Amino acid sequence: MVFLPWHLTAAYALDLLLGDPPGWPHPVRWIGRWIEWCESIFYDAEGSAGYQRAAGLMFWLMVTGGVFCATLACVKLAFFVHPAAGAALTIWIAYAVLATRSLHTESRAVVRALAAGDLPVARKRLSLIVSRDTSRLNEGEILRAVIETVSENISDGIVAPLLFLALGGPIGAMTYKAVNTMDSMVGYLNERYRYFGWVAARADDAVNFIPSRLTALLMSMGAALLGLDWRSAWRTARRDARRMKSPNAGYPEAAAAGALNVQLGGPSVYFGRVVMKPTLGDDVKPLSLGVYTAMIRLMYVTSILAFLVAASLLFILRGASA
Repeated sequence: MVFLPWHLTAAYALDLLLGDPPGWPHPVRWIGRWIEWCESIFYDAEGSAGYQRAAGLMFWLMVTGGVFCATLACVKLAFFVHPAAGAALTIWIAYAVLATRSLHTESRAVVRALAAGDLPVARKRLSLIVSRDTSRLNEGEILRAVIETVSENISDGIVAPLLFLALGGPIGAMTYKAVNTMDSMVGYLNERYRYFGWVAARADDAVNFIPSRLTALLMSMGAALLGLDWRSAWRTARRDARRMKSPNAGYPEAAAAGALNVQLGGPSVYFGRVVMKPTLGDDVKPLSLGVYTAMIRLMYVTSILAFLVAASLLFILRGASA
C-alpha cells in the first residue's frame, strides 16, 4: 500500500490529459455530500456561540475522520483483492485530487463567452467557479475574478494536493481535500457559519500555510522561465499578501499580479454584501484576454514545477525509509 513515484507520475499525467470529465465519478463530490450530511447532524441555529464552536469541532472531526477511514479502507481492500487493483485505485484517487486541467477548462469556458461578447453566459459560467455574486459584473470584473480564482486555486488545487500526495499518499491527499472542501462550504464569516465554521476555517489556514507560500515561490520561478516579471512576482507576494484577511490566499494571488503586472482585488459582492478586498499588485497593465492567456501559461509551468518538487520529495522519503 506504498505510494510510489510512478503512481504520482501516472496520476499527474492523467490530470493533464483528462481533467475532470463531466459525469465521471469524483471523490471530492462525495466529500461534499458527506459534509452536507454531517452538517445536518451537528448544526443548530439556536445554539450559543460556544455550542456552535463545539459542534463545529465535532463536525470537523467526523468529516475528516470519515474521509480518512473510508479512503484507508478502500485502498487496503483494493490491494487485498489484487496489487493491480490497489495500484489502479491509488492512481485514480491521486488523479482525482489534482486540478490543473480542470482549472484551465472551467476558466476557459468563461473567457470564451467573454471573447464572443456574451456577458450573460460569461457571468453564468463564472458563477460555477467562484462564490461571489456575478450577476452584474462587467468584462473587466469578470476577467479579474477569473484570474484571481485561477491563481488562488494553483495552491489549493495543485501545489497542496501534490505535497500531501508526496507526504501521505492518497489517504493524506484525500484528508487534505476534506479539510479544504469544508472551508469552502462552511468557512464563512456570515451569520450561519461565523462560529460553526470556525474550526474548519482555522484548520484550512493551517494546512495551507506552507503550500501557499511555496506556490508564490514556484510562480516566481515559473514567471522567470516564461519571461514574465519574476522579480515583481516575488516582491509583490512579499509586500501585498499580508493585506488579505486570509493568511494564505494572498500569496498566490499577489505573485500572479506581480508576474502579470496587473492589479487584482477591489470590491466584490458576496452573499448580497459588498466586500472591499485589498488590492494586490500595481496597475501597470489593463486586464485583457492576453493577460488571462499568460496566467494559464504560468499556471501550467507552476504545476510542472510543483510536480517536480513533489516527485523529488517522494524519492527522498522513499530512500530514507528503504
